[in-house]
Amino acid sequence: MTSVQFNHTENEIVTEHQFGLVFSHATIGIVVTDSHGTIINFNQHAEKQFGYGKEEMLGKKVEMLIPQEYHLIHIADRSGFYDHPSTRQMGSGRDLFAIKKDGTRFPVEISLSPYSLGGETFVIAFIVDITIRKKSEDTALRQKEELERITREITELNAQLEQKVDARTRMLRETLSELERSKEELSEALENEKHINELKSKFVTLASHEFRTPLSTILSSVFLLEKYNDQTAEPEQRMKHIRRIRNSVLGLKSILDDFLSVGKLEEGKVKNTEQEINSSEIQKLVNGVTEDMEQLLKAEQRIIFECHSFVNIKADTEILKNIIINLVSNAIKFSGDNSTITIVCSADERELAIAVKDQGIGISREDMKHLTERFFRAGNAANIQGTGLGLHIIGKYLELIHGRMEIQSELGKGSCFTIYLPTL
Repeated sequence: MTSVQFNHTENEIVTEHQFGLVFSHATIGIVVTDSHGTIINFNQHAEKQFGYGKEEMLGKKVEMLIPQEYHLIHIADRSGFYDHPSTRQMGSGRDLFAIKKDGTRFPVEISLSPYSLGGETFVIAFIVDITIRKKSEDTALRQKEELERITREITELNAQLEQKVDARTRMLRETLSELERSKEELSEALENEKHINELKSKFVTLASHEFRTPLSTILSSVFLLEKYNDQTAEPEQRMKHIRRIRNSVLGLKSILDDFLSVGKLEEGKVKNTEQEINSSEIQKLVNGVTEDMEQLLKAEQRIIFECHSFVNIKADTEILKNIIINLVSNAIKFSGDNSTITIVCSADERELAIAVKDQGIGISREDMKHLTERFFRAGNAANIQGTGLGLHIIGKYLELIHGRMEIQSELGKGSCFTIYLPTL
């Protein structure tokens, strides 16, 4: 195989296995370029943003998406970026604009994340259309100026009307109070905007870090499968790399599911469709989860399910299933080979309890205070793939179905997560 053919095959692998799942779920535009500024991938959201089809953009220079007068500046900036690549915001302190196929300009925020493959550096650009936000900022600025103008007028009027009757004075005081409330609301809105930007930055950093390892695993396994693609190859070697690909893809799916779930929960799109669930249906639901999770088990891991519950509850079946999936997935992820994960259902006259116990790495007392915070990773879990969203999602789900959770854990001795749901 020539070097040109190898590079071509490598790019196809990157396109098919690195970005297929990410691109199909991303809610921001993602464009991937090589060190020459040539576009090598272009996701569906970017197609909507710019009006170009993916096939129209592959092989084209990224400057096609930038207004003409910024081309020379962008080329110089691109060269400087490749000299010192790092994950960062593009054009810090400057207003950035992109241009659609029909010539329409629109303001954007762009985050850049470099990665190396086959000795060459590529860049992933995460593109957010901020047209609506810019309009909101303009509106907020006009409102601020209007508020300042009104404040000045009222101050002047107050000086002139000091001798007016009490009724007039009370009216002015009410007006000033309203202005103060408006000022506080504006301040709160600006603080929320800052918080959203911080979350976006955390998302870009987390996505870049968490996707890199499984995608590299997929790429190396596919390369080795090509190497073993002959009649003399050991079947066990081929299956080993197929399992690595499968586990990496499942890991990526889990990450994407977390991002999508927390997005829907934060936007209020998850509804609690309550229905009565009897004890046999609860057992069937948990058994179904354990069967589905068997494909994630590590070597010699096993799941034991015990049910001592004969009560009925009222809850959303899909939400309850997602909670148990998250708990069992965590137990598998944070436990080693040849370990047991135990699921126990029990109940009293008030509550159904579902406990998921593992023999994993455990959690420190200090880390337990922050487990349900967004993006939080325990100190001893830094080298284990994850988003830091799982327990945050579980907490939000439990709020919807009026449940609660207790956590017992000791470093090095495992953890037990118990959820409680009211019985009928």
